Amino acid sequence: MLTLVRSSGSQAGNKENTMVSFGSQVAFSVPHIKIRNLNKYYEVQGKSVHALKNINLDIPESKIFGIIGKSGAGKSSLLRTLNGLEQISEGHIHIHQQDLAGLSHAELIQLRQRIGMIFQHFNLMSAKTVWENVALPLKVANYKKSDIDARVNEVLQLVGLSEKAQSYPSQLSGGQKQRVGIARALVHHPEILLCDEATSALDPESTSVVLSLLKEINQKLGITIVLITHEMQVIREICDQVVVIEKGEVVEAGEVWSVFSNPQQQITQELLNLEQLELPFSISPEVTTDTTHSIIKLRYASSVQYSPDLKMIFEQFEHPVHLYQSHIDSIQNHLIGSLIVAVADLNLDTDLLQQKLKQHIAQIEVIGYARPTH
Repeated sequence: MLTLVRSSGSQAGNKENTMVSFGSQVAFSVPHIKIRNLNKYYEVQGKSVHALKNINLDIPESKIFGIIGKSGAGKSSLLRTLNGLEQISEGHIHIHQQDLAGLSHAELIQLRQRIGMIFQHFNLMSAKTVWENVALPLKVANYKKSDIDARVNEVLQLVGLSEKAQSYPSQLSGGQKQRVGIARALVHHPEILLCDEATSALDPESTSVVLSLLKEINQKLGITIVLITHEMQVIREICDQVVVIEKGEVVEAGEVWSVFSNPQQQITQELLNLEQLELPFSISPEVTTDTTHSIIKLRYASSVQYSPDLKMIFEQFEHPVHLYQSHIDSIQNHLIGSLIVAVADLNLDTDLLQQKLKQHIAQIEVIGYARPTH
């Protein structure tokens, strides 16, 4: 369940902030990560840049939480505030009710041992073997050799790289390097795993392997995963919830199936780009003397048990309907889809049509006009 709660802001003008909260409101569970009124400023060439603006988020325990946005939106800055790699300018971050702002340097180091992190470019030490890379955090923390041996072997087995223990990073594929990075992040038994564009440097096959591994880790170990990406496909594959960030602000949030089925913001629609429009005729943005049909996009979402009744939908049109393109996806036990149809009516009343179809169609949009080839 997604709830939006209003809280008064700390900025000039007492601007209202939106708190995005995920999880069961019935259980009143304490969020694993609670962010309140977070602001981050940078000094760039003598000027103050407002990188993160009034961020309010509740991230539930043992979920996979996605943060998506274009390059420069503030994703990395937000992620790095969660383990103290970036200091916040204003606001609070609580990890299990422990406020990061009030921690001493020693306490912050202890906290970071509970928060693993994997990186876009792996950050492995080239002169050390796979085994040595994974063992390094435990050696730095002065663990006993027997404990290090047992834990490193355990996490290498978990990520499927036991046979590569004595290999060097240069001998590994990109996907294998990232799995070493995941093993290193898990070696401290973290409760939270932060993923900074973990698959953007990988080919599609390696991406699929790494995403499957992250999902398995979440399900088997119950680790809360927070990932940032610019790829909606990554969100679709493994995330439970998603927030969209633009210019340092959260602009859209919800369960993944909900955001995919009915994106509200232009940036979300651009990031989604679920289907390319491929029609056998050209579309005009305006009615012309040559156009005969309205070209309509119908978006829908339903549980997998109740797929849309197309006969009933098309009967609500007063003119013949011709189907030219369709797209359907299954996300979180929901069917998410769209239909591109041509209707022989240049003055279609979409508001009336939306009212008739409100139980079946989430969104109706006239995308242009054309003279179809049928």
